[in-house]
Amino acid sequence: MNSICVCQRLKAFDFRTLFVDELGWDYCKLVLDFLANGQTRILRAIAQKRGMVAYECPTPAGELLPGYAIRRQIEHEVAKATHEHFIIFTDAEQTTQIWQWVKREPGKPTACREHVLHRHQSGDALIQKLQAIAFTLDEEEALTLVDVTRRARAGFNVERVTKRFYDQFKKEHASFLQFIIGIGEKADQEWYASVTLNRLMFVYFIQRKGFLADDRDYLRHRLEQCQQEKGKDAFYSFYRYFLLRLFHEGLGGKVRSPELEKLLGRIPYLNGGMFEKHSIEERYTDIQISDTAFIQIFNYFDQYQWHLDERRLHKDNEINPDVLGYIFEKYINQKQMGAYYTKEDITDYIAKNTILPFLFDVARPKCRIAFENTDGPTLWDALRIDPDRYLYPAVRHGVNAVLPDEIAAGLNDVSQRTHWNKPAPPDYALPTEIWREVVARRKRYQEVRATLAAGEVREINELITLNLDIRQFAQDVIENCEGPDLLRALWRAVEKVTVLDPTCGSGAFLFAALTILEPLYEACLDRMEAFVADLDRSGEKHRPEKFSDFRKVLERVAAHPNRRYFVLKSIILNNLFGVDIMEEATEICKLRLFLKLAAQVEPDANKPNLGIEPLPDIDFNIRAGNTLVGYATYDEVKKAVTGQMDFDNAMEKIAVKAADLQQTFDAFRQRQVEGDGSVPAAHKMELRKRLKALDDELHRYLAGEYGVKLNKKADYAQWVKSHQPFHWFVEFYGIMNSGGFDVIIGNPPYVEYKLVSTSYRLHQEQYISELADNLYAFCMERSCRLLRHSGRFGMIVPTGVIGLDETISLRNVLLKRFRNNWCSTYAIRPSKLFDGVDQRLCIYLGANEKNIDPHIWSTRYHHWNAEERPTLFNRIEYTRSFLQIRLKRIPQIGSYEATSVLQHIEKKNQKVVYNYYPSNKRGFLTHYHRSPRYWIRAMDFEQYFKSPTRSRSIHHFRDLYFVDKQYGKFISALLNSTLFFFWFISIGNGRNITGTDVEQIPVGEVSDESLKNMSEVFDRLMQDYEKNSFIRKRQDCEFQEFRPSLSKPIINEIDCILAKHYGFTDEELDFIINYDIKYRMGRNAESEDE
Repeated sequence: MNSICVCQRLKAFDFRTLFVDELGWDYCKLVLDFLANGQTRILRAIAQKRGMVAYECPTPAGELLPGYAIRRQIEHEVAKATHEHFIIFTDAEQTTQIWQWVKREPGKPTACREHVLHRHQSGDALIQKLQAIAFTLDEEEALTLVDVTRRARAGFNVERVTKRFYDQFKKEHASFLQFIIGIGEKADQEWYASVTLNRLMFVYFIQRKGFLADDRDYLRHRLEQCQQEKGKDAFYSFYRYFLLRLFHEGLGGKVRSPELEKLLGRIPYLNGGMFEKHSIEERYTDIQISDTAFIQIFNYFDQYQWHLDERRLHKDNEINPDVLGYIFEKYINQKQMGAYYTKEDITDYIAKNTILPFLFDVARPKCRIAFENTDGPTLWDALRIDPDRYLYPAVRHGVNAVLPDEIAAGLNDVSQRTHWNKPAPPDYALPTEIWREVVARRKRYQEVRATLAAGEVREINELITLNLDIRQFAQDVIENCEGPDLLRALWRAVEKVTVLDPTCGSGAFLFAALTILEPLYEACLDRMEAFVADLDRSGEKHRPEKFSDFRKVLERVAAHPNRRYFVLKSIILNNLFGVDIMEEATEICKLRLFLKLAAQVEPDANKPNLGIEPLPDIDFNIRAGNTLVGYATYDEVKKAVTGQMDFDNAMEKIAVKAADLQQTFDAFRQRQVEGDGSVPAAHKMELRKRLKALDDELHRYLAGEYGVKLNKKADYAQWVKSHQPFHWFVEFYGIMNSGGFDVIIGNPPYVEYKLVSTSYRLHQEQYISELADNLYAFCMERSCRLLRHSGRFGMIVPTGVIGLDETISLRNVLLKRFRNNWCSTYAIRPSKLFDGVDQRLCIYLGANEKNIDPHIWSTRYHHWNAEERPTLFNRIEYTRSFLQIRLKRIPQIGSYEATSVLQHIEKKNQKVVYNYYPSNKRGFLTHYHRSPRYWIRAMDFEQYFKSPTRSRSIHHFRDLYFVDKQYGKFISALLNSTLFFFWFISIGNGRNITGTDVEQIPVGEVSDESLKNMSEVFDRLMQDYEKNSFIRKRQDCEFQEFRPSLSKPIINEIDCILAKHYGFTDEELDFIINYDIKYRMGRNAESEDE
């Protein structure tokens, strides 16, 4: 492309020649005419390429260029005719062009972008954007040729690459460790090895981008240079002579001597806290690392291509910053620590359904008319006007295709559904869907679409409940703001929202928050620019202060060389906060955030500091400490201080010190987004000194509560080291003093408290959820205290949170705290959310302070195949649930039929199974299998089992006695039924059948006819089980294995008798008989433990 010719064509407004001759597009003669804002608009196509059409929208003589709101109306009309398009708006005098296009990126909301070009401007910036857009289109076209399944498979290829990198990294880390001398404690030595390798990986990324003396092999060449100058026999020269100086004085130092400049070459000052002296380097002043260690590491690193950008990995030897999260996940002992790396689909789902609703909650009282305008337009109108835009493509897939006759016949006639359990073809179905699932998804689509089209959705929480594309909705609301008040309200919310992950690990959830907030920042800035530009072009007389707030924001942004860098830096500094008990984890988290920023800039030798602003120092945003130990609130501190006879007003002094410290924190952050973004090291040292003094003061109060004697200094020091107290009241005083964090999200550790109680203990009676005996429960409860009253909460935790008796107290905490609660649950078979660990999971979302009985929504318990994962969260279906009064559990429902069935069962609660137990262990005996997968067996005979150590299987079977034979067979048949499987899945923990699960299912009084019929069917079922069983032999035992799926017709008979007993409709019986049918009758559905 000839840039000179392109500039000439732009200045001459000669768009057809520009596109056809210079850009290689094709002629196009399309003409569109339509009404927009009451005026006929005529747009003529300039050119087209691969179905994308460029249009010109000229302004008639004597009229002004259409304002932003009208331009969006025009774009909406053009999109109806040509989905992919440019529109170039031009004025009659040919002085101004406004280029408008819609940016589409996978996994992000579509965003409208505009570029204004005036006649006197060069057009260089526009040409760069056009080149970028062309690249995006190529990428998008390639994506349309690849189906969702292949895209998922490509994701697995990336995981293989990162796994291979990690497997070798682990070996190299162990080897590198052997070369470090001068560090006494093994734990510190291992930590320092990680610190050094983290720094080296960062340097590898930026050297490959040309930031270090324009040398892509900077480190290796400097090592060779060092050996030439010092001699190869000076084994430790590179580390002490060069590397430490590169870190501390070069990348981490702003002022450099000529001697240092000569040693390092031209490199940027990066700040960021990452390259300042580490605490280990402060404690051990004579660390040495052999040159051989670095030669080995560089040889390993050089096997890979290091890309400091956001491209998708395509080759087996490509590495990008995302790899670091995987390395951290594997490097710590995940089973011991209970930490699991959370994939992006999970973090995205939780982040968007907490952060975005909070922003709308905050904006609503500031601009009520946009939300509640009874007789006029509101922001909810977008949902009514174009419902399909906010329904995910997975939900819409195949919904307009006419159903085959044999499938349609069953829509209103249950008896005609014989084909519904067969696989459906791709034109109708998502991967692995059977017709039954296709019909259910189509029905859901029609219901939700009708709700939107009727204008019934007018609350942000309904977008969560209906599982709509809330990111696209938020983007559209900002882009289509008709008045400045709504934009101001949303901007203030976006700019100030505080998002916390209290167990942040390597930062997966903070990255998700960054991804959610970035396009909103950009959209707000674009809309501000449009308001200001429209006002300036209009020539209307106005007060000087009109849009002055917008102008100030835009001026602040314009003062920085790279807008996206500034946006990301602002979000990282002002919106994101994290705490983790492992300091190494927080270092990785900060490193990944720094790399995200560095990826936005290309080195430019003609600019100061090579064109990169100093990285932000986020040591006070991402902190190390024990989330569960320490004072969280003012009241907790006050209780501790005043409980020790506060004669000298210690509490008042602590509060004043904390407030003063917060002002210094605020100034520290503010300086980093102003000027060159740097803060003198002395300022940070003073901050740390004051923070430590206040921390130490609170440590002493807390140690007293733990019974630690302060005069025994060794005991006190050991207590501080083991418990790592973190005082939220001080560390985040400004946030906690203003009510708490706005949004708290994360994936807390799933670790039994007894396993960590030898390392640290929690203060007795500190947590109401103590009976849960698990760190995830304490983290959830702690978060409820750290969250502001109107805040939003979202975590992924074990399903026990809603279905275990031990977590009743935790459920009480959550339901008393949150008015709105959403629970979606996920099985471990056939696929699981966390690779390598069998953890049944619940995503729990909570919103708003409770002031009435809580609202609860839940989903079905999701069994799913790996091919379904790309659309798993897009297909979530919530149904109104409740706290089951007798069991104090939250049922996993997910459909109207499930709700209705549970209601029918509960009507029989005058007698439950427990009421049919005898007073002693006599009567009819049945044995039930307590660790089911897809089938639950209760048998009147004992399973064959043989082993050298025992005569029966004791781990997975339980004995039950009943008062008589008839009721024994009836209840045993019930336990074999699909109905009981549904009951267990709905109200149980999905793993083990507890005594409560069995004894509390309502049975009521049973008719003689039902008892007789069930007895006969039960006997046939037992015979069928025996007939279809076989003996499985293992090294340590042999046992009888059963294939219940072969007995499904007899189990269906049991469910028919139960349907009559409980009063189910034909539709409800069909639901039960076919409950989870695809997975229960699929491959490996019957394999079980012995």
